[in-house]
Amino acid sequence: MTIEIATESVDVAIIGAGPSGALAAALLRQQGRSVLVIEREQFPRFSIGESLLPQSMEYLEQAGMLRAVVEAGFQFKNGASFVRDDSCTEFDFRDKFSPGWGTTYQVQRATFDHLLANEAERFGAQIRYRHEVTTVDLKPDQPLITVKHPDGHSYLVQARFVLDASGFGRVLPRLLKLETPSNFPVRGAIFTHIEDRIDQAGGAKFDRNKIRISVHPKHCDVWYWTIPFSGGRCSMGVVAETSYLEKYTGSDQERLQAIVAEEPSLSRLLANAVWDTPARHIVGYSANVASLAGKGYALLGNAGEFLDPVFSSGVTIAFKSASLACAVLQRQFNGEAVNWETDYSQPVKKGVDTFRAFVESWYAGGFQDIIFYPDQQPEIRRMISSILAGYAWDPANPLVKDTARRLAALEALCSSK
Repeated sequence: MTIEIATESVDVAIIGAGPSGALAAALLRQQGRSVLVIEREQFPRFSIGESLLPQSMEYLEQAGMLRAVVEAGFQFKNGASFVRDDSCTEFDFRDKFSPGWGTTYQVQRATFDHLLANEAERFGAQIRYRHEVTTVDLKPDQPLITVKHPDGHSYLVQARFVLDASGFGRVLPRLLKLETPSNFPVRGAIFTHIEDRIDQAGGAKFDRNKIRISVHPKHCDVWYWTIPFSGGRCSMGVVAETSYLEKYTGSDQERLQAIVAEEPSLSRLLANAVWDTPARHIVGYSANVASLAGKGYALLGNAGEFLDPVFSSGVTIAFKSASLACAVLQRQFNGEAVNWETDYSQPVKKGVDTFRAFVESWYAGGFQDIIFYPDQQPEIRRMISSILAGYAWDPANPLVKDTARRLAALEALCSSK
């Protein structure tokens, strides 16, 4: 293997051109920094995590990308619908406790991610597709990155700082041995895109402006997502512990269809669907790290920690972490004293911990009892709606400020009747 001597240096090298990488690149370019994004794949490329949360719109607006997203023609989204047996409860994100955006979009990620990457390039970021980071040396005064070119040779890039936005690739956690076990059980997801033909499904009730989360009729920890796109298509998936999914045989599509058939209302909803895209699966996606930042680097979004897809928090956490990291970098590059633990890691973890509490409660069944409770107080619903809309960093919301205690109190109240 031939390695070229470093002939270039940049202010910030970003690993990965997904949502957090593209957003960070745009924000850093607005600060006047030189930015190189190194992306292993060629865009557009398939990805899941298609249902955005309204909180994301604030960061798209901050990065100057909002107009491009609005004009792209994605499916409008204003809330979430939850279905369990014969019960259905809906949350309209415009009716929430926290101020800010109450609407957003549901997006095919191949198109959405490519759009954001193009926007980052419009701001002057350089993106190199099909280039792969193989080593990162943090010992020098400035990080030294070895990158593999598509033709096989390697070259060196020197950066003042490295942001890892590699998502499930988790480049720096692997290279720097930062990974730690997640406290969640090992779960998997089987998913696909379909032509849903829901409008032909015999009067089926379905609001295309909302993500639909359906609970398995016999297993509260097994759930389905139905995410409508514009153009009559949707993303369809099921999430369960791997021991449950392994009971089903055949192709991923056959396994997914068999599990969907077990939920009567969802099965009726998709009675006329055309399953025209091969299904895929992922296993053991929950992840954690020992540290979100260190000398010369910070981890963004899923590269640092991924909880679970149930509340569609992934892209919001990615954007929030990118925005926070860029704000700290601006101060650092301006010669100010910064503390990455208190200025970045702790604020990111605050919202992540709020989401984590709700995820844990969901799988235990407590949060399901709360949202399907028949006598809900409007103010509590608005607080919950804010969390579901992505506002997990709003300290004015009692469910953010004192998550564990207040969530436990609600669980106790709603399970006792």
